[in-house]
Amino acid sequence: MLPEGAWPRLHDFGRWIARWLYRPAYRIRVVGVSNVPRSGAVVLVANHSTLIEPQVLFGMLPRRSVFLIKSELMSGVLGWLLVRIGQLPVRRGVADRAALTAAVQVLRAGGLLGVFPEGTRGSGDVDRAEQGAAWLVRTTGAVVLPVATRGTLRPSDSRRRFRPKLDVLVGAPFELTVPRGRSGLGEATEEIRKRLADLVHELDEQRAAA
Repeated sequence: MLPEGAWPRLHDFGRWIARWLYRPAYRIRVVGVSNVPRSGAVVLVANHSTLIEPQVLFGMLPRRSVFLIKSELMSGVLGWLLVRIGQLPVRRGVADRAALTAAVQVLRAGGLLGVFPEGTRGSGDVDRAEQGAAWLVRTTGAVVLPVATRGTLRPSDSRRRFRPKLDVLVGAPFELTVPRGRSGLGEATEEIRKRLADLVHELDEQRAAA
């Protein structure tokens, strides 16, 4: 399921480009892609450090996906292209009803929607999370799919190596009951944050042992 105005063939072509775009610059390793449900409503939650992660995830997923993209990117030719490949603009810091309505429509039609619950780029440790993902789960009954990524940030104490490793670890999808009210939304948000943070920590341990 893609939003209204998207061009499915262009979406699929964009996925193919994203699948190969960064391979000359990174050694990309993806583990757990079999955990991605092939059908049904899915809210994918991932950590976020740079603009590279959304593109890598978009390319590696085995099904069509829609990501919530900050509205600042939706201008000019880039904005036109992002809309045509089915990505949804969202205004950060406000209750963007248009974006949420479109996201709910995607999920209720059995689509996969990608959300970066940290809300902005940072260390990617998932020390905080916004409530949008939990709200979408409560509204649509979608399952949650945690995905951890590491390797896009330049090390602070060293120069970037030639073709550094970029790792993607897809966790097991899980169902989440989100109680009514603000407190219920807060509890569910913390559960999503913790599960994603634990997956990031697991990926960090795997990278350290490699």
